[in-house]
Amino acid sequence: MTWQQRCVVFLCLILAPTLAGPVWAADTKELRICADPDNLPFSNQQLQGFENHIAALVARELGTSVSYAWQPQRRGFVRGTLEAERCDLIIGVPTGYDLVLWTKPYYRSTFVVVSRKERGLHIASLDDPSLKQLRIGVHQNSPADIMLGSRGMVHNVVGYSIWYDGKERYAGEIVEDVVAGKIDVAIVWGPAVGYFVQQQSEVLAMEPVAVPRPDNGSAVYTISMGVREADEQFKAQVEEVISKKQVEIRQILEKYGVPLIADKGL
Repeated sequence: MTWQQRCVVFLCLILAPTLAGPVWAADTKELRICADPDNLPFSNQQLQGFENHIAALVARELGTSVSYAWQPQRRGFVRGTLEAERCDLIIGVPTGYDLVLWTKPYYRSTFVVVSRKERGLHIASLDDPSLKQLRIGVHQNSPADIMLGSRGMVHNVVGYSIWYDGKERYAGEIVEDVVAGKIDVAIVWGPAVGYFVQQQSEVLAMEPVAVPRPDNGSAVYTISMGVREADEQFKAQVEEVISKKQVEIRQILEKYGVPLIADKGL
C-alpha cells in the first residue's frame, strides 16, 4: 500500500458481507477490525491507537465486542484482510479509496509543519522562501516530498521511511529529530505526528501548511471507514454510528493531537 493510500495513514472499519448484504445483529458476532499491529498513533496490538478507540466506540454502539485481524499495513493489506474475509471493517481510509466501499467521512485533516516553538517559524506554504535555508524532514514519496522536489529543494530535504521496525526506524523519529535539532522542521501528514508532538518535553509548534498534490489538488483529505464492496447495508449501519457519535469521535481525535480541518459536511 502506498503512502498516499495509507495517508495519513489511516485504517477503515470493514464488516463482513452476506449474499443479501450484511446486517449487523448484536450478540451473534464480533465487530472484526482489519488493523496494523504496530502503527501508533493509529493502531497497535495493545489497543493504544486512536483507531482502536474509535473501533471500540463503534462496537459499543452496535451492541457487540471487537476482535482484530492483524496485518502490517503494506502492499496487499486490503487483499490479505478485508478481501480475504478475515475482518470486516477498516477504520481509516481516504474517502474515495477504490479498493473498498467507503462510508461518509468522519474527519478532515491536512499536512503540518512541526518546529521548535522557540524559533518562531510560521510557514504556511511550500513557497515560503525561508524553507530553502532550512533542513526539512519529510516522509519519502509523500506529497510534501514530491512538491518540495519540484521546487528545487532536494539537498536540504531529509527523507524518512513510513515503514517502521520499532528499533532503528520508529514512528516518532521525525518529531524527535526536530527536538534534537537534526532537522529544522518536519512537513508531514498531521494525524501521523500529532500524538508524538504531545509526547515531547520541549514545546513544539504544529501548524497547518498548504501542500499541493502532484495532481494539482490540495493535500487536505477527508477520512472514511471502509467495508467490502458488497456490504451496502452494513455501510449504512456504520454511517449511522458515525453520525450519532461524531462528537465522541472528534474528542478521541483531539486527544491524540489530530489536526482537524473544519468541514460543514462533518
